Amino acid sequence: MKKIPVVAVVGATGAVGREMLDTLVRRNFPHAEVRALASSRSAGTKVEFGAKKLTVQELTEDSFVGVDLALFSAGGSTSEKFAPCAVKAGCVVVDNSSAWRMDPAVPLVVPEVNPDDLAWHKGIIANPNCSTIQMVVALKPLHDAARIKRVVVSTYQAVSGTGQKAIVELENQVRQLFNGQEATNTVYPHRIAFNCLPQIDVFLDNEYTKEEMKMVLETKKIMGDDSIRVTATAVRVPVFYGHSESVNIETEKKLTSKEARAILSQAPGVRVLDNPGEKIYPMPIFAAGEDETFVGRIREDESIENGLNMFIVADNIRKGAALNAVQIAEVLLERDLLRIS
Repeated sequence: MKKIPVVAVVGATGAVGREMLDTLVRRNFPHAEVRALASSRSAGTKVEFGAKKLTVQELTEDSFVGVDLALFSAGGSTSEKFAPCAVKAGCVVVDNSSAWRMDPAVPLVVPEVNPDDLAWHKGIIANPNCSTIQMVVALKPLHDAARIKRVVVSTYQAVSGTGQKAIVELENQVRQLFNGQEATNTVYPHRIAFNCLPQIDVFLDNEYTKEEMKMVLETKKIMGDDSIRVTATAVRVPVFYGHSESVNIETEKKLTSKEARAILSQAPGVRVLDNPGEKIYPMPIFAAGEDETFVGRIREDESIENGLNMFIVADNIRKGAALNAVQIAEVLLERDLLRIS
């Protein structure tokens, strides 16, 4: 009989950490105990866990004694320091930061796409970037049917992807502008209210941003196919929750829009919203607070022989972060891949 795990959520006071706690409750994840961990600044505060409140404990190198599973969402430097401590204590880590994603020894997993990669984990599993997760959920069934050769994606990403400070900044800027005041910005390099910023994260030597290259490299690793060519443009938009993506794919085998729609209608984790005649298509207001990845505007690309366009939307805090991490944990538990002492 499998032991019920002790679970820790690292970064429990952040937006994703709180969503992880809520997702554990919503999905009835089996647990003997749940511990909320965060920095010393948050120690002693309370966070909700269903009908209960958990007292936040300070994250230290000794926090993982007796813990079987740790869900990390506290930034890359925190993961780099404390994830190895957790593994040393016999704990399996699902990490939401970018710290371990491209490490060849660490599986990068979306359960609807590559759950079998969990079998070779060595204690750490990486949760992909939010914009990558929702895209590959939609791409994998099409890749299986017709083999994708090339992906061109432009993203329209909500401010919640930057964190709570960005949400507050957008709220404040809208209020300031409506009151005839000058909008102040500290989180983003330019005003985000009523604007679009074609920069997410820092620019690299190849003139892409770090966010864009995450999508390029992570897609290849998750899909298990280095031959897929990917190019991305990532844009921050004045939306609170829900990342949108305009995706163009080129396939080896011809797929009609009707065939693609039928395939995606049966795909796990996907909800097709695609009736333009009735003004039905994915939008962030539909995806916010939902678990599925929404796909619509599916149409054939008339500029190439085997091309498709689609519009993909998902809640970046749920499927793009907390939900995907908990789904990984569910597969680990189901397949007896937690190294429980």
